[in-house]
Amino acid sequence: MPDASPDPEFQALPPSLRLLAARGTTRSYRKGALLIEEGSLGDNLYLILSGTLRAFSSDARGREITYGLYGPGEYVGEMSLDGAPRSASVVCENNCRCVMITRASLLTHISEHPEFAFELLTKVIRRARAATLSTKQLALNDVYGRLRNLVEELTVDGRELALTHQGMAQRLGCSREMVSKLIKDLEQGGYLTRIKAGQYRRLKNLPARW
Repeated sequence: MPDASPDPEFQALPPSLRLLAARGTTRSYRKGALLIEEGSLGDNLYLILSGTLRAFSSDARGREITYGLYGPGEYVGEMSLDGAPRSASVVCENNCRCVMITRASLLTHISEHPEFAFELLTKVIRRARAATLSTKQLALNDVYGRLRNLVEELTVDGRELALTHQGMAQRLGCSREMVSKLIKDLEQGGYLTRIKAGQYRRLKNLPARW
């Protein structure tokens, strides 16, 4: 299928995804828009051109746990291509542009470009491994242990931690109040310093236990 789109966001995609995107419908979504609802039926795949999508689950009390944040060049919705109900919800963290691709279009793309099936399988395996690791951390680590892992992951190479307390709670599967208490203790201990709302710098390695 020819790559006729002059859209710079399309041109920024890897060749394999650029060809796939040409088969879909480009749509814009506002911050907070729910693209996928956990438990619903659907077979659309969303390829991200701009913005950030968050995959999450919530319980009956409204508590959320975040599985991942995904940006341009990534896609979500592949886990429902087997016809089963959606395993997670997906929401726009900010204004987003995505290409919506149907299961039929994806299957046509794979029939013409069979090598993409291996790329898709690799993506599914990586996300399954990440989910397994997250489950293991939830089971074996206390809240502080999970927070420590998150801080170290997001501040590697001197990067700053850019998450609100609510955002951290969603990633850790705990309450915002618990995160706020731990972050305050770490600030007082000289491990973190607050730059501005929702942004911190790690001053030194966090202790193994708290």
